[in-house]
Amino acid sequence: MSWFSQNYEKAAIGGAAIAALGFALLGWFKVDGVAADFSAIPAGAGNNNPAVANANLVPKAISSLGLARTLSQGDVGGRAVDLFTGIQLFISSAQPDKPLDPYSSAPIHPPIPNRWWIDHDLDPGFADSPSRDADDDGFTNLEEYKGTTDPKDAKAHPPLIAKLKFHADESVKWFIRPGYQEGDKSPFKYGDDGGVGAGGVLSYKNKTKDPALEPGAIFFTDGVAKNRFKYLGSVRRREMNKAINMEVELTIARIEDQKDNKKGTIYEILHNFPEGDVHKWAQFDRKAVLSLEAIGAEGKNEKIEENTQFGLPFDNPKKDYTLKKITPEGIEVEYADPKTGAKKIASIRKGAFAELTP
Repeated sequence: MSWFSQNYEKAAIGGAAIAALGFALLGWFKVDGVAADFSAIPAGAGNNNPAVANANLVPKAISSLGLARTLSQGDVGGRAVDLFTGIQLFISSAQPDKPLDPYSSAPIHPPIPNRWWIDHDLDPGFADSPSRDADDDGFTNLEEYKGTTDPKDAKAHPPLIAKLKFHADESVKWFIRPGYQEGDKSPFKYGDDGGVGAGGVLSYKNKTKDPALEPGAIFFTDGVAKNRFKYLGSVRRREMNKAINMEVELTIARIEDQKDNKKGTIYEILHNFPEGDVHKWAQFDRKAVLSLEAIGAEGKNEKIEENTQFGLPFDNPKKDYTLKKITPEGIEVEYADPKTGAKKIASIRKGAFAELTP
């Protein structure tokens, strides 16, 4: 029996060990080969990569990624160069197949020029873009454009008078009826409609306790018209009475208002006029219901009397506005032009905002 036959198991085991060692060495030697076969960087100027054109440029591209670069927006003829691939496109509703260039096309929303939208980073692509309010200050984009203010800054807005709204006229209709005169002395009665508005019934509310007041006296001593009026005296005048077509002599009482917003106003009233003429001799204490529909004050009403100064917003200690006139149809407010300081009058119709003059 040969040695091989007697030692077959040992020889097999030994052979297996030698084979395993050989494969391990082969794998070890091929490590560099794998790197060369699968490296992202070609080993040479394309000699080992005949299927890849310009493979020698790959190392340069990879190297450039490590460089510190600063991107800045370019400008061509006053027009900013867009560094991104996504850009806004506009089309005309009349020609939907033809794109528009906002820089060179006609205004999308006249009278606002397209450049205004671009400069303020606003989107003109909506049908209601002019009426939108980007900064929520109560003023639309169109109002900000006309006021030359920043549409994206809530603290920069047109004059607040532009957002003053007139809601209603809350007026009291009143009258004074001088009685029969005794020399220079005269009694007086006061009445009003209670502020119920059109169609209200005028009724007496006050009368002088002294049956005949002398010129210079303040009346009444109590009631809603307490200490409101001053009797200045009476004058006699001759006027044409159209009913009888002849001149008659009339006695006219002169009364001065003492109310704060009417102080110095003088009323001339016929002594003992007929009861049916009470509306002819009546006056009004007018009060306007207003609101400031901007800067977060929307929906908050304020009542201001005629010929009274007020501020905007209403809690502003600076009283820069004067309510000059109130009628059921509208009001007039005097204010100073913010640019020139000149006094101006803003007319505001009921249910509307101020109509400002240029």
